[in-house]
Amino acid sequence: MILVSACLLGDNCKYNGGNNYHQEIFDLLQEEEVVAVCPEELGDLLTPRIPAEIVGGDGTDVLNRQAKVINQEGEDVTSNFIIGANRVLTIVNQKGCQLAILKERSPSCGTKSIYDGTFSGTKQQGVGVTTAILEETGIKVYSEEDINQLKTII
Repeated sequence: MILVSACLLGDNCKYNGGNNYHQEIFDLLQEEEVVAVCPEELGDLLTPRIPAEIVGGDGTDVLNRQAKVINQEGEDVTSNFIIGANRVLTIVNQKGCQLAILKERSPSCGTKSIYDGTFSGTKQQGVGVTTAILEETGIKVYSEEDINQLKTII
């Protein structure tokens, strides 16, 4: 069972109401059992929603209460992101997922890079909140940018 960011499969759950459909990911997973999730919607945030970024660190820091997730209007939505990540973890445990493919640069799903909290489009190294919680429990997390590697293991 493979956990996948729903936006990569074409679900309109992205902050702006759109998606991040990725044809190669979709094609790769045609013969696989997949669980599609949007951690932000699972954290009770609506779609569309105000963009949010991690301020003061990355997803690991958010889980350790050393950073926050703030939306572009200055509202603290940290609790929503933590709730969503925990709900994803519950799904992973219920379904027995061993692998996740999540959306790079998302404050929930980023696997190597996220935006830096300035809403300027500047990226920094780090993981999203959901990636952090999954990696803490031993789940291997990839992004759509790892498509060539994924083709060798799926």
